[in-house]
Amino acid sequence: MAHWNNGIAKIILPTPFPVGDVNVYVVKGDRLTLVDVGPKTDEAFESLKSQLADLGLSIADIEQVVLTHHHPDHAGLLDYFPESLEVYGHPINERWLNRGEAFFIDHDRFHRKSFMEFGIPEKYFIAIERMRKTLRYSCNRSLTGTLVEGDSPLGLENWTVVETPGHAQSHIGLFREKDGIYIGGDHLLAHISPNPLLEPPLPGESERPKPQLQYNHSLRKLLDYPISLVYSGHGEEVTNTKELIEKRLMQQHERALRVKKWLEEETLSTFEVCQRLFPKVYERELSLTISETVAQLDYLADLGEINSSNINQGALLYSAK
Repeated sequence: MAHWNNGIAKIILPTPFPVGDVNVYVVKGDRLTLVDVGPKTDEAFESLKSQLADLGLSIADIEQVVLTHHHPDHAGLLDYFPESLEVYGHPINERWLNRGEAFFIDHDRFHRKSFMEFGIPEKYFIAIERMRKTLRYSCNRSLTGTLVEGDSPLGLENWTVVETPGHAQSHIGLFREKDGIYIGGDHLLAHISPNPLLEPPLPGESERPKPQLQYNHSLRKLLDYPISLVYSGHGEEVTNTKELIEKRLMQQHERALRVKKWLEEETLSTFEVCQRLFPKVYERELSLTISETVAQLDYLADLGEINSSNINQGALLYSAK
């Protein structure tokens, strides 16, 4: 049952995704704010209404929404809210929330080109269509206004926006300095490390982002904040922020070193590395596992530990230096 704690109420909503339930937060301020909304399903909407009622609230009482990022499990339910409701988030949310045909053309073109570069056989390209289908749980609307590093949302003057790209290019968190509380979206989760998901190049750019490098930088950035408690997008709150960040960075480094060891023995494509890293699930969860694999290769390349060569029908092959 939802209840208030430090002017914040955590609401847990069901999702249709493997990650399971998602957390959204009602925050008291001069404007009653909902941070994230859940996926676009009837089940999530009914659960949200029921838990708001536990707090003596209804949908109509919500004065604005702040999005931590654009993923459907966090933003999709916006379609169930009145069109007049104000929605704020990082500017990069817009391309994902207000999608036109041009978005899908660019989306598919980027992933087809990437899959060829990764050496993924054509029979697995159906995963691109599956990625598209997850967007049916997202919304179709525009931001009212944008939030970037250092901003405070309207009516939440005690809270400061922290940009944390990595899991998503649009990712932000909200930090309240007076008590060290941080509403962190999917940036730091107690039970799993969030996937650094591949996204097409940002508008006006030709190179794709390197989300693992961004994610590591964003994790280290949080070490500069006196965070006492993280309200996460999934699972339980985080109280040992510094230790967990260091653990996540070490785990990722160790995974990359495993990959480097394989590349010392033979030259491999991204897809071949993916099959080794995730032998049981790479087919079922190809978009997630390939993102995680690219993450390790980007990391090793940034350290100068591996070489890549384009000699196999457009696929990049990697070897250790």
